[in-house]
Amino acid sequence: MSYFKDIPPIQYEGPDSDNEFAYRHYDPNEVVMGKRMEDHLRLAVAYWHSLAYEGGDPFGGRTFERPWYGDDMAAARVKADAAFDMFGVLNVPFFCFHDADVRPEGDSFAESRRNLEEICDVFADKMQQTGTKLLWGTANMFTHRRWMAGAATNPDPEIFAYAAATVKACMDVTHRLGGENYVLWGGREGYESLLNTDLTREAEQAGAFLTKVVDYKHKIGFKGTILIEPKPQEPSKHQYDFDVGTIYGFLKRFGLENEVKLNIEQGHAILAGHSFEHELALAGSLGLLGSIDMNRNDYQSGWDTDQFPNNVPEVALAYYEVLRAGGFTTGGTNFDARVRRQSLDPEDLVLSHVGAIDICARGLKAAAAMLENGGLEKMRAERYAGWDNEASQAMLKSESLDQIAARVEETNLNPQPRSGRQERLENWVSRFV
Repeated sequence: MSYFKDIPPIQYEGPDSDNEFAYRHYDPNEVVMGKRMEDHLRLAVAYWHSLAYEGGDPFGGRTFERPWYGDDMAAARVKADAAFDMFGVLNVPFFCFHDADVRPEGDSFAESRRNLEEICDVFADKMQQTGTKLLWGTANMFTHRRWMAGAATNPDPEIFAYAAATVKACMDVTHRLGGENYVLWGGREGYESLLNTDLTREAEQAGAFLTKVVDYKHKIGFKGTILIEPKPQEPSKHQYDFDVGTIYGFLKRFGLENEVKLNIEQGHAILAGHSFEHELALAGSLGLLGSIDMNRNDYQSGWDTDQFPNNVPEVALAYYEVLRAGGFTTGGTNFDARVRRQSLDPEDLVLSHVGAIDICARGLKAAAAMLENGGLEKMRAERYAGWDNEASQAMLKSESLDQIAARVEETNLNPQPRSGRQERLENWVSRFV
């Protein structure tokens, strides 16, 4: 019997609906900027937070009681049944998973791999029956104690080898299931103290590892995108994949900037001291924007609390940058978010997604309206219009420093500052959200 048996399929009923089990703003077939809303957002449910999270926190253990909790393949099959039931209730097109979310750990690597492949068979059947697709797969190389000093950056070459085998197995499964991306999520790729860390060696290991991943992608004919997820100070004090700018430098260093893109999370952007839209805009300008994890942090906690989004203005600015960058291709919107540990019921798990999906729909429509209006881009262009003339371009591209200095003195140049108009622009944005 389905865990979600008492919950009806969620349908679009419009903004005036009083039914909490309905979408008020997410209409998959609504056309926004010439594309169906479903095809813009490409929504995905995170297997780990929705099915594997037990409600624990650093001060207390499990609060949830789910029928699929267990460490054997029978429990993994029950979990898969519940997962696809929930995907169907929500009517979302995609899901995402780590290997450890979907299969029990075996007594050996070979047994763990076989467990993963067996669940892959289950997924393949369910995906064919339901039409649900895989947005991306990834490997959990942070929970087990073997990963305590990292995976690719581990000082032990045997751990590096185990990590390589783990990623290969997960890429194989992702490829077989038609996954549209593969994510490298470096939860333990960092360090606590320089006293026991060789930065140069660990960076070289990380570069070699990623190069092998890219080579294997081409070897097996995987057409999806390899993604790295920026992740600051969680749990390591110093993370090698801290933010978009840091990862871009890493990719350039190892000649991988044309092979790898980024999966950017709202919560991680905040932990890095940035806004979500900053990270998205920078990735877009560098040609690295691949996919997003949509969530939010509790701004009082100073930690990655993985809550569902509820702030339309923030979400609208995020999707504005996604649309400016051309929108998603293989990527999409994954809810890397979990219900609170006091939210015990199946209805809580469904309604958390319903509310978040409506927030994303509202944000997308506001972003599209802003972009179609063109006001923000017009005001931005006006601010930099002085650079569009031939003389300014010559100064930028061909004049030397001493030539520029001589011209300043000859023309008695005395420039005056102009307003940045920030408040006026913020007021403009507020018209749409």
